[in-house]
Amino acid sequence: MTLADMVKQDLTSAMKAGEKDRVGALRLVLSELQKDAKEGGGDELAVLRRERKRRNESAAAFRDAGRPELADAEEAEAKVIAAYLPAELSDDELRAIVRDAVAESGASSPKDMGAVMKAAMPKVAGRADGKRVSALAQEALRG
Repeated sequence: MTLADMVKQDLTSAMKAGEKDRVGALRLVLSELQKDAKEGGGDELAVLRRERKRRNESAAAFRDAGRPELADAEEAEAKVIAAYLPAELSDDELRAIVRDAVAESGASSPKDMGAVMKAAMPKVAGRADGKRVSALAQEALRG
């Protein structure tokens, strides 16, 4: 069963249960997944990560603009999307991956950041935001 099929099933049950907000979020996610499949993207998790990131960025922008009700709605959608993503890596797990990437790439200074990121990101495989990886890599290269 594909991720799109799971979302379709959840959408149907949310419609039957009358969960308006959840239905809206799931429809949007399903639309994006179908659009990506049509374009030949094939990476459903990347679509979900992108959509979650958009919601979180929108929520931050709404909060900064003094619109907490809109920010809450965006955050609720982000939570619905996050439920379909694999669990995030803990800081300790991520530090270990970055440490291995530093050793593997032979990096010794912040100038070697690109090599560390190139080695670490495939191992992270979408289970952590690139900003977190980058921050830990900078920390490791400074230390």
